[in-house]
Amino acid sequence: MTVRIASRMDRMAPSGIRKVNEKALAMERNGETVLHFEIGRPDFDTPEYIKKAAIESLNAGHVFYTSNFGTMELRQAVAGKLKRENGLDYEAEEIVITAGLSEAVFAVLATILDEGEELLVPDPVWMNYINVPNLLNAVPVPYELREEKEYQPDLEEIRSKITSRTRAIVIVTPNNPTGSILRRETLQGLAEIVIENDLYVISDEVYERLIYDGEKHTSIGSLPGMKERTFTLNGMSKAYSMTGWRVGYVAAPADFVPAINKFHQHNSTCAVSFCQDASVAALNEEGDEVKEMVREYTRRRDCAVEAINRIPGLSCLKPKGAFYIFINGKALGMRSADLADYLLDHAKIALVPGDVFGPGGEGYLRMSFANSYENIVEGCRRMKEAVEELRKK
Repeated sequence: MTVRIASRMDRMAPSGIRKVNEKALAMERNGETVLHFEIGRPDFDTPEYIKKAAIESLNAGHVFYTSNFGTMELRQAVAGKLKRENGLDYEAEEIVITAGLSEAVFAVLATILDEGEELLVPDPVWMNYINVPNLLNAVPVPYELREEKEYQPDLEEIRSKITSRTRAIVIVTPNNPTGSILRRETLQGLAEIVIENDLYVISDEVYERLIYDGEKHTSIGSLPGMKERTFTLNGMSKAYSMTGWRVGYVAAPADFVPAINKFHQHNSTCAVSFCQDASVAALNEEGDEVKEMVREYTRRRDCAVEAINRIPGLSCLKPKGAFYIFINGKALGMRSADLADYLLDHAKIALVPGDVFGPGGEGYLRMSFANSYENIVEGCRRMKEAVEELRKK
C-alpha cells in the first residue's frame, strides 16, 4: 500500500520544543540526569480546591457531553473574570469554551482567515501562530520584536506591512518566548492602527496572571472601540497550573461566535465536562494560590537572570511576565540550535533554540524557570561551566 500524506502537512513545522524534550527524555532513559528548562509547564501541582471540585463533579456524574459552547456556569464565570480583572464587558453568550488555548487559536484563525489573506504575527512567537495560518493557506507576516527595544513592536514597521490582504494582527502579552509585556501606550498605538485599517486583533493573554515587579497587564479589547475588533484568548493552564486539564476560552465579537463554535464542535465537541466544573471553582474560589506561585516564580527568575548575566558570552533582560528568559548567546558565534545541542550534550540542560520561534529568535535560547529553585541554581552552574569550556576551544 502506498503511503500518501496530504501536502498541507508539509506547511506545518514539527514542534521544536518537543524535539528538544524528546532528545532529553531519550538521554534520561539511558541513565543521564537532565535538567528540564524547555517545556512551558508550571511545576506546581494544581491547587487542591480545584482538584476537589473536579472530584465532586465526577462523583455527581458530570461525565457526559456539555453544550458545545461550554457550560453556562463556566461561560458566566469567564465573563465575570474578564469584567472584574480585565475591564472587558462580555456576556456569557460571547464566550466559547475550548479544549485548551491551542484549539482556541485554531478555531479563531480558521474562522477569520481565507486563503491568501495575511496575518501579522510577532517574531519571535509561539509557533502555532505560524503553523495554523500556513495550514489554512493564509500568509503569516512577521513583525519584529527586538531586545534593544525591550521587545516592544515598532508601530511604523507594522504600518508598513499592512496590505489590502491583511486581515488581523496577533499580539501575545505577556510574551512567549521573550517574557515581555506590551505597554499600555504600545497597545493604544496598535489600536489606532487596527481601527484605521479595519483589522481584527487576536490577543493571547494566557500568561496575564504571571506578572512581576508591580507591572500591569492591559487587555487591548478594553480600549475604546476595540471590543468589537478583538478576540481575547486565554485559559486555565498557566495561572492555575492546569496544563493537562485542557480548558481554554475565546471571548469574541458576537457575530463570530457561531462560526467559532462550528469549528469547535466538529473538532473536539466540547471541553471535558468535569474539567469545566473545576474551572468554575478556579475562577470563583481562588485564594492566594496564584500569588504564591508568582512569588516563587519571582525568586527563581531573579536567581536565573543574575546567574546568566554573570556568564561571559551570555546575557538576558529580566522578563516582566510569563516564566521564560530569552538568553542572548550571539557573542558565542553559534547557531541557536547548535548551542542548545551543545548545552544538552555537555551540560545536560535542556533549553529551546530561539529560532524555533522564528528568524528573530536566532542567536537566543529560551529558558523556562518553571522548575525548582534548586534545579535553576544547578542548571545555571552547569551552563556556566559548559560555556566557559566552549570559549576555550
